[in-house]
Amino acid sequence: MHSDSAKYLGLPPDRSWLEKLREDVLEPELPIIDAHHHLWDHAGDRYLLDEMLADTGAGHNILGTVYVQAFAGYRHSGPEEMRPVGETEFAAAFADECVRRGSHTQLPAGIVSYAELLLGDRVAPVLEAHVEAGGGRFRGIRRIAARDHYVVSVMYPQPPLGMLMEPRFHDGMARLKQLGLSFDCFIFHTQLHELAVLADACPDVPIVLNHCGSPLGIGPYAGKRQEIFDIWAAGLRNVAKRPNVFLKIGGMAIKLFGFGFNDQVLPPSSGELAAAWKPYVETGIAAFGVERCMFEVNFPPDKGGCSYVSAWNAFKRLTVSASADERAALFHDTARRFYRLDI
Repeated sequence: MHSDSAKYLGLPPDRSWLEKLREDVLEPELPIIDAHHHLWDHAGDRYLLDEMLADTGAGHNILGTVYVQAFAGYRHSGPEEMRPVGETEFAAAFADECVRRGSHTQLPAGIVSYAELLLGDRVAPVLEAHVEAGGGRFRGIRRIAARDHYVVSVMYPQPPLGMLMEPRFHDGMARLKQLGLSFDCFIFHTQLHELAVLADACPDVPIVLNHCGSPLGIGPYAGKRQEIFDIWAAGLRNVAKRPNVFLKIGGMAIKLFGFGFNDQVLPPSSGELAAAWKPYVETGIAAFGVERCMFEVNFPPDKGGCSYVSAWNAFKRLTVSASADERAALFHDTARRFYRLDI
């Protein structure tokens, strides 16, 4: 196992590096829901409301965002399984402050937090507590399942092998269905078959696959882009056969994908990002259709590899030939429908 493997899941943003390249915002009027971001204050890596509003206010028309679980704001006391409810309280407090300030962006409009779905039926009180804490914004759970023998993260505990296929996990998913909640799934491309099993076992639970299914491009996967792409694409098309599964397209600027943006003298332009991401974006949309695809930027992890303006510009470049309805779905409508947002 590589001693530096943890760094591949994200690097703290180097603001002086990002400042070396600025570009104009393309189509600033296009309505956008940013379907995936985090807020946190880790040692030396602060990204809270002011930092996020600076990015969403940089020129793109970000109407609202979805906050996704990041092990932030947990309670320090009480039953262990209830402590993650603090993250919903944490995110809801920022949302309330955003309203107080009269912000153009609803940040966040939707909240996705963590609950241990391996508790099975016993997760119900935890989910109910999240709903109450969310003040009308709580939408679902992310229980990270991403695991690989090479990529080890200091950001989250290693999940059990094969977790998504466990009957106890399916029992926990059934509690999501009862409360009208969704499931965010973060896995690597090597685990796409596990998601297919989960979707078949829980066909009535809306599931969204994060970060394009994370085709790995580092460690033993480096230098094998076409080989890995073919494996990933086949797995993605198989998952797409399950109508309850949606796809978040984005999260591709971190080192995990192996594009090497972080190692450049200058940050990547939107044209460079679009060229690198094009095969993945086109494959995802072809497999799922625009009605089950939504764009995400995954800040702040992806801020280590590109700017917020350039990332959204790249998605705009990649969809320039799409119809107005198709673009509306990708940038706004699918996320609005999946997360039941009023924006």
